[in-house]
Amino acid sequence: MPQEGMLTVTPEIETLAGVCREHTNIPTELYREYDVKRGLRDLDGVGVLAGLTNISSIISSKQVDGVKVPIPGELRYRGYDIKDLVRGFLKDGRKGYEETAYLLLFGRLPDKAELETFKSLLAKGRTLPTNFTRDVIMKAPSHDIMNKMSRSVLTLASYDNNADDISLPNVLRQCLMLISVFPMIAVYAYHAYNHYEKGGSLYIHYPDDTLSTAGNFLRMLRPDMKYTPLEAQVLDLALVLHMEHGGGNNSSFTTHVVTSSGTDTYSAIAAAMGSLKGPKHGGANIKVVQMFDDIKQHVSDPTDQEAVKEYLRKILNRQAFDQKGLIYGMGHAVYSISDPRAQIFKSFVEKLAHEKGRDSDFALYTMVENLAPEVIAEERRIYKGVSANVDFYSGFVYSMLDLPYELYTPMFAIARIVGWSAHRLEELINVDKIIRPAYRTVAEEHEYTPLSER
Repeated sequence: MPQEGMLTVTPEIETLAGVCREHTNIPTELYREYDVKRGLRDLDGVGVLAGLTNISSIISSKQVDGVKVPIPGELRYRGYDIKDLVRGFLKDGRKGYEETAYLLLFGRLPDKAELETFKSLLAKGRTLPTNFTRDVIMKAPSHDIMNKMSRSVLTLASYDNNADDISLPNVLRQCLMLISVFPMIAVYAYHAYNHYEKGGSLYIHYPDDTLSTAGNFLRMLRPDMKYTPLEAQVLDLALVLHMEHGGGNNSSFTTHVVTSSGTDTYSAIAAAMGSLKGPKHGGANIKVVQMFDDIKQHVSDPTDQEAVKEYLRKILNRQAFDQKGLIYGMGHAVYSISDPRAQIFKSFVEKLAHEKGRDSDFALYTMVENLAPEVIAEERRIYKGVSANVDFYSGFVYSMLDLPYELYTPMFAIARIVGWSAHRLEELINVDKIIRPAYRTVAEEHEYTPLSER
């Protein structure tokens, strides 16, 4: 419900909304007539080419004798296969977030000295302006942590004497600062909400300069500041896998668009936050967890494949769960055979499930991962294959790490701020034109009618 003093939805506004809908609706056939790619994608899900990037790439098919053939998905950061990157730092027993962030921002892997210097920069940046936590984060707490983070990002501009300077060194400084403080802002915003709105205890733990980004997040979130090595490792892996995903994803594209106008870093990142917050982009993992809770509630035996399959069919046919007709966590706009992020994640999810005593939940996730493509193929006309995406398992991981729902999408932002920063720098370095795509008007022309004659 809106707070007192705010405009509410009245019958008059409902009527005006109807007028707006009636006179703004564009018939679907016009999109076909003018060959407009809705969502800037064709029927196969391939995006319209809108720019060039060397930050990351997604490969889901190859040409064989002039025919596009689906292949297991590949994700490359600056040309490096994500599987090789993950294998490399795990083999050495290291956390990968900071190393991967360096790669995305600067275009090459760091040596030991460069990595230590970069970690030091991030540690030095893990501080907020004096009284910022009290005056900005603690005031007007909200369950919507993404909005709270956006407000905090915009407010940080007021503390920056060079907020509007878009020279490369200054923008890099701002990006490094935001990368450093995002975990703090998210956790503190949650604790403020949990205390003032839900009556929980208030905890404000300062970060530890010796810990990784993942370790610091768990330290600041938990009342006792304790976590296991596996928990930190799996969260670090989640951050690496969510850090970047090609220039065409909605929030990265937003970063390019807003950056091209010449605006400041804080405004560009706040715009990207607004994009990621949308349930079609960054909120899917919450729906996955809620869907599985619903399955366990309505299927008496979650080990019965036929019963689970039938319930998935009900979900797909809008007869169960949220009646949206979606099996959340399945399918992707680009990948068809497999999402490499989900493949990497799965083995570590299994280890964490075993540590947490949730083997039966992992078995149900595996069953649904196998059954859902069958059900979708039977019930829907699809243009490409369907497989589990990274959201399918990330929500499960966050639930095992005891993260509240309010922090699921902010975790995505904590990872993706690195990708956004890389894309902002790339736009500033390479392009000097504002992004301005064309829209064709299909409005009818009218002669002006005096008010007395309407």
